[in-house]
Amino acid sequence: MTDMEAPEALHEACAALDLDDRGAEPIRIAENQIWRLPGGVVARIAPPDRSTSAVREISVARWLTACGIPVVKPLLADQPVERAGRVVTFWHEVPPHGHGSTEDVAAALKELHALPLPDFDIGHLDPFVRIPERLSAAHTLSRDDRQWLLSLYEDLAERWKAGLPPGLPTSAVHGDAWPGNVVRLDRGGRLLMDLERFSAGPPEWDLVSTAVRTWTTGAVSPAEYEAFCSIYGHDVTTWAGYPVLAGARELRMVTYAAQHAADNPRWRAQAQHRVDCLRGRCGARPWHWQGIL
Repeated sequence: MTDMEAPEALHEACAALDLDDRGAEPIRIAENQIWRLPGGVVARIAPPDRSTSAVREISVARWLTACGIPVVKPLLADQPVERAGRVVTFWHEVPPHGHGSTEDVAAALKELHALPLPDFDIGHLDPFVRIPERLSAAHTLSRDDRQWLLSLYEDLAERWKAGLPPGLPTSAVHGDAWPGNVVRLDRGGRLLMDLERFSAGPPEWDLVSTAVRTWTTGAVSPAEYEAFCSIYGHDVTTWAGYPVLAGARELRMVTYAAQHAADNPRWRAQAQHRVDCLRGRCGARPWHWQGIL
């Protein structure tokens, strides 16, 4: 998505809902663009293939609100809006906040996973969504590295399709559960954000995110991970299916960095470092990856 296309989509979508886009400012420019509008409204601009997931996000947010789960709230309007080849949704701006803690994530996931599945289709978890597309876009990686990652993807996907060992009961899963998406409000309380990957699936997928941030990237300390497991009541690393889902999460993090490094030289060293780690060039875990975007 170019900088010219996003404002055009935003302007036309705002006009469709009689919203004022004068003075709109970008909050985050990435695969999905986030813009702040006057009057406490935030617009999310997604690529044209995200219409189904945008509809699901709106429905899920409303369902979670009805269940008493604190979550980012969509505007009461007929949305998503498709304009200028983009999918736009509108949300109430979240009050002042910061990243939550690993304990916030554990408590939020315990609450979420205890809910019965909703009576509408939320889709089924696909841990490998968009990974082939990311690899195709990762032009800064060598041909050998890209082929190795593709082979890893094919192996993990085959193991996923063959079925995971018995684990926790299927539930609604957030899909991208980390402290940036379980935020702590300045006035108190927490809030779930970014529902794009919400679906039905093994709750272990949400738990693996914190485990990988501990034992792979080093962003979470062992003591913090112990507290996470104590609050949630389960240590996903003891499950026989952990290597498959942890491998999928690591691959997502590597291909995400590699895709964006193709357009931003600042991230190329980190993207290559992540590949080198997976390929055994950087010693044992944790590897202390640096965040991008």
